Amino acid sequence: MKKVLVLGLGAQGSTIAKHLNSHPEVEKIICADYDGALAEHMGETLSKADWKQVDANQLTSVIAAAEGCDLIINGLPLAYNLKVMEAALEAGADYMDLSGPMEDIGFVESYRWLMDEWSRRFREKGLLALVGCGIAPGLANVIVRESVEKLDKCDFIGIYFYDGFISSHFVPFWWSPEVALGDMMYRTFRYEDGKFVTDTPFSRPVYMKFRGIDKEIRMVDHEHDEPVTMGLLADSVLKGAKDIEFKYGGPQIEMSEYLYKAGILNKDTVQVKGVEVSPFDVLMKVIPRAPRYEHEIQAVIDKGIIKDEGAFLVRVKGSVGEKGVQIDSYTNFPGLEEAFRKAKMTHESYSTGQCAAVFASLMVEDLCEENGVIVPEQLDEKGRKYVLRELGKLSITVDEYVS
Repeated sequence: MKKVLVLGLGAQGSTIAKHLNSHPEVEKIICADYDGALAEHMGETLSKADWKQVDANQLTSVIAAAEGCDLIINGLPLAYNLKVMEAALEAGADYMDLSGPMEDIGFVESYRWLMDEWSRRFREKGLLALVGCGIAPGLANVIVRESVEKLDKCDFIGIYFYDGFISSHFVPFWWSPEVALGDMMYRTFRYEDGKFVTDTPFSRPVYMKFRGIDKEIRMVDHEHDEPVTMGLLADSVLKGAKDIEFKYGGPQIEMSEYLYKAGILNKDTVQVKGVEVSPFDVLMKVIPRAPRYEHEIQAVIDKGIIKDEGAFLVRVKGSVGEKGVQIDSYTNFPGLEEAFRKAKMTHESYSTGQCAAVFASLMVEDLCEENGVIVPEQLDEKGRKYVLRELGKLSITVDEYVS
């Protein structure tokens, strides 16, 4: 029986906590957040949960909350990752998060550091840190590895996410606007001809046709973990992949691109009527937050959904013998109304959070034999099959098309 600390109870953390509450191998969940009222709400809602108010800026606060825990699940923004990893080492607990850190040394360099120095530290204590465990990164990486295993040689990996949701109630993002827009305005990464390439935000636009979507969708390069981790592991687990990209499209991207080009995402201060202000800080003060509570989600549904469509495609190209092969894998998951009906969650919370919850269950059940720091594409076949099988039970399925 395991004791688990879920740190950060936003859209994803709360979903993970709810999922683990029904897991037979979980004895106790500590629901922790800086927002004491939110932590208390979760702690009183779940039968296996206690709650604690935790300041993740204070390492001692996290270590105290993790006392006696076997696993720490980090649902906080990226800036806290290394602090929480340090707390896991101090507490002697395994660790999981939904995305790797972006330190000042650089995104690629950060992952190199994780896979080298931090991995050594976790191995020395016989602990596992599984990082980047949502839908993307996370499930996307598992699908990539599954597809690559069917090839003799891999040449290209493309990950494409289109979110076409529009409602009468304005919801700019279904997760933290600060995190979302921080990602949007960060320089992009791709792996091109065996080398990492950085580019400007919203670069290399293309129009793509997805199965089930009537019109072509404008997609742009987007900062994301997958080209980085997969580029670093191309030769060891991805059969020599030379070109890896991540593209994003939809109303959120269009809005973010306009804000970026208008200078609203600038964090430098400007003078407005004699007052020094940061355009980004002003935006964060007024932008609507993501719905978290059931009545907030219900209000969005009640006001009216204009369009609820999307596509999540993983495309892998390579060869089997002398024959060129392309494998397209489309992930299916519930839309807003279905996700709310099933679990009182948003579609974003459901897809990302349930994927993270299944990775957490994988760790609770000790199905990862590895120690050190690993990413989902490094899971063995047993681990990958577990993730896909358990997600299928939650109506998150994958359709594969080979040509």
